[in-house]
Amino acid sequence: MTNPFLETWDTPFGLPPFDRIAVGDWMPATEAALAEARAAVDTIAANPEAPNFDNTVAALEMSDEALGRVLSAFYAVASADSTPALQALQRDFAPMLSAHMSWVIGNQALFERIDALWQTREALDLGPEEARVLMLTHRRFVRAGAQLEGQAAVRMAEIRARLSVLGTQFSQNLLADESAWTMPLSEEELAKLPAGLRSAAKAAGGGKGAVITFSRSLVVPFLQYSPNRELRRRAFEAWGARGMNGGETDNRAIAAETLKLREERAKLLGHDDYASWKLETEMAGSPQAVRELLHAVWTPARAAAEADAAIYADMLHADGHKGPLEPWDWRYYAEGRRRAEHEIDDGTLKPYLQLDRMIEAAFSVAHRLFGIEAREIEALAYHPDARTFEITRRGEHLAVFVGDWFARPSKRSGAWCTTMRDQHRMAGRDVRPLVLNVCNFAKPDAGEPALLSFDDARTLFHEFGHALHQMLSDVTYESISGTSVARDFVELPSQLFEHWLEVPEVLREFATHAETGEPMPEALMDRMLAAANFDQGFATVEQTASAIVDLEFHCGTAPADPMQRQAEVLEEIGMPRAIAMRHATPHFAHVFSGDGYAAGYYSYLWSEMMDADAFEAFRETGDAFDPETAARLEEHVLSRGGSEEAGVLYERFRGSTPDVAALLRGRGLAA
Repeated sequence: MTNPFLETWDTPFGLPPFDRIAVGDWMPATEAALAEARAAVDTIAANPEAPNFDNTVAALEMSDEALGRVLSAFYAVASADSTPALQALQRDFAPMLSAHMSWVIGNQALFERIDALWQTREALDLGPEEARVLMLTHRRFVRAGAQLEGQAAVRMAEIRARLSVLGTQFSQNLLADESAWTMPLSEEELAKLPAGLRSAAKAAGGGKGAVITFSRSLVVPFLQYSPNRELRRRAFEAWGARGMNGGETDNRAIAAETLKLREERAKLLGHDDYASWKLETEMAGSPQAVRELLHAVWTPARAAAEADAAIYADMLHADGHKGPLEPWDWRYYAEGRRRAEHEIDDGTLKPYLQLDRMIEAAFSVAHRLFGIEAREIEALAYHPDARTFEITRRGEHLAVFVGDWFARPSKRSGAWCTTMRDQHRMAGRDVRPLVLNVCNFAKPDAGEPALLSFDDARTLFHEFGHALHQMLSDVTYESISGTSVARDFVELPSQLFEHWLEVPEVLREFATHAETGEPMPEALMDRMLAAANFDQGFATVEQTASAIVDLEFHCGTAPADPMQRQAEVLEEIGMPRAIAMRHATPHFAHVFSGDGYAAGYYSYLWSEMMDADAFEAFRETGDAFDPETAARLEEHVLSRGGSEEAGVLYERFRGSTPDVAALLRGRGLAA
């Protein structure tokens, strides 16, 4: 069988032919694509013609097209359906790809052409997109070290290569820890859990008894509902110990080395620390601006959490337990209080939140807002659980969307959106995106409907918001397509889309009972929506604490012992003892699996300032589906990618940029 990457694919919409790709195909395909990319860069750099936008910047945009085709498919599979063989390839690819990037950045002839264009940009008569792409290209090279010389350039390449290896190892260690742990439940222990959780635990056991795994759709409900305090402690402590077991998969030394190397890289580039370098190009602009946001959120969130903690401690003592409230107690007593105050629990809600119906709801909202249609199609994906849809608008093909929603041991934890092809119109083509949403919902027994918690449903909407950002992209150049935006802007479309899950008319249509088909009763819906901000002190504290620790890790001198520094930061901010960081350092994949969210985990909160304000634009019209507001959102945000500065795009949509008060109001934490 020939290597499918070395020939033209004849598949629906150009989807990778996963049924024909063997493990042995990835390396030769990557090597061939790297050679092709290198030859293309050599041709650009050696071009005897004077540099212009087309023969230098646009040509560079196209130079690694084959490499992107191979790697986007590879990393989609390696993240969502990994095997030891794929993990070995990831480890091999990391230094190869880093070396290629260092070679491109260090190609002085290439950079001289880019720099010449940048220095004469005013005379080039470029269009807005071309001017933006030139600026971003020049900035990317400079920030990667293209102006470094001699030993500094060599050291930068070494740092980049080592960070690539460390990030891969961090991810693989975490996956190994997450896939290896299970906690068996006896029939007696299982009987005390809600029916939906019992079913999910049995399904996770694969016919060998009921187990709890590290899937959030299992471990979080277990912490909410299990009356067995000792089992809760075991589950919570194991969950919190991911990446810090003292063995081969321990991530603490990796985190320390990563932070040290990031600091060194920033200083080579003339910055005081990594955070100053990283935030220079984000909306926030500086560590101080981020710190001000985080502490403005922290103060009211901590006060709310401490007030709740006193209530839960009383509930704990009333149950006959002595001593303080512990982190493994919080969710259990919070759930008890939610049931008492709002007369709801997940056992009541989940039958109305069927996965299939929530998928339909997301598609329906997108149709009403933006006119898109989704049609499920027969197309081979990398795993049988993945479902494929053609996305159209007014009969025209817009995108392919793949949804992979169920947890499995071969999938890394969390939820994410990625692409196997980005939208662009380079070289006169109209290339439409292949978009992938990945989640980790508990898979039901065969023949049973998949039921979601309200948080699960929110996650589904969140990731589909990212998908819309990719699918509605309408730019010429791939480097500014879709979610290629400032890190603290990228979460705006996803967090904004979550709001439509709480629109009553959406729930009336799609929140239907799995057995009876009846819509959710109005009284239950009202109670569910009234409880939407329940326990926001806890949720905001665990998230904001993670963001503060991330920022402080990257400000000033890198800590020799990140765990000690983590403890110091939490002590400084007065972390409530019964709440743990959402992402402790050894399993903080956002920050240590790569540098995308490094010094940038705050971006969820920064984007939330905007998403709360953005949904107000719809509310102000009296119609959550107001067509003019939706058209403005698509025109100025969803379709424009990174073609302009994020703040400019948002202000065009809304008229101004909101402050932290919008975020606090949205979370119910405003005074």
